[in-house]
Amino acid sequence: MTKTYRVHNLDCANCAAKMERALNKLDGVNSASVNFFAQKITVDADDPDAVMPAVKKACKKVEPDMEIVC
Repeated sequence: MTKTYRVHNLDCANCAAKMERALNKLDGVNSASVNFFAQKITVDADDPDAVMPAVKKACKKVEPDMEIVC
């Protein structure tokens, strides 16, 4: 199942690329993409809601001020 989430305070495209690489390494995530210009994260997982805590944690490591709107 694929879900798209809006993000706030994602400041640079380089950070978005780092987040995307980190998210694609997470267990339970089939694929993920981070779009800096659209300020969106798309997560494809069997249960996207179950992996969201790990997704948020991985994103906060790269961009501490960023917020994912679920």
